[in-house]
Amino acid sequence: MTYAFTPVPQPALPVKGSDKLFPIHRVYCVGRNYSEHAREMGHDPNKEPPFFFQKNPDNVVTDGRFPYPSATKDVHFEIELVVALKSGGINIKAADAMKHVFGYAVGIDMTRRDLQAEAKKLQRPWEVGKAFEKSAPCTPLVLAQHVESSSKGAIWLEVNGERKQTGDLAQMIWDIPHQIEFLSGLFELTPGDLIFTGTPAGVGAIKKGDKLKGHVDGVGDLEVTVV
Repeated sequence: MTYAFTPVPQPALPVKGSDKLFPIHRVYCVGRNYSEHAREMGHDPNKEPPFFFQKNPDNVVTDGRFPYPSATKDVHFEIELVVALKSGGINIKAADAMKHVFGYAVGIDMTRRDLQAEAKKLQRPWEVGKAFEKSAPCTPLVLAQHVESSSKGAIWLEVNGERKQTGDLAQMIWDIPHQIEFLSGLFELTPGDLIFTGTPAGVGAIKKGDKLKGHVDGVGDLEVTVV
């Protein structure tokens, strides 16, 4: 059997210090996982279980350029720690979750906030606001054994040299093991899955020409220009 046409390339992330690529299977994103961000979005973090949405694997890009998307006038940045899985399963216990982690990256969950807000108001899915082209800029992956801690450490983002988001990984409402546990109760996790673990407060709009720099302690820096 042959394909009816040539398949699109396999989405992948480079692995720092290696000539190998990490093939991306699915991209899960946890919503409102830092208390102050939940509050700035108008929600009480003490009353909500975790919830997830997805981006598409080919939304992930590493070229440092973010083309301002169509059909929107309000695109927001959300800096996040990204977790990459080397194995998976269903109903994974939090105590066993970290053995499935391959590595980490710094990512930005770009969001067409106006389209997301309209979808919320109409009680519709969020894909138009979240899963658009090149909406997930990322750094190459750093192997898990080279990251001292994924449970604490500074996470921040600057726009044109001005600090916009500042937080600490320890402020996550749902830590990485419990995110994996919860997700694996809803989906069968597999090698190649990415998890965007949430963003601290301070999200805001960008415009063409802006230069963004995001950072996660122990993982690295992500620089993106809006074009």
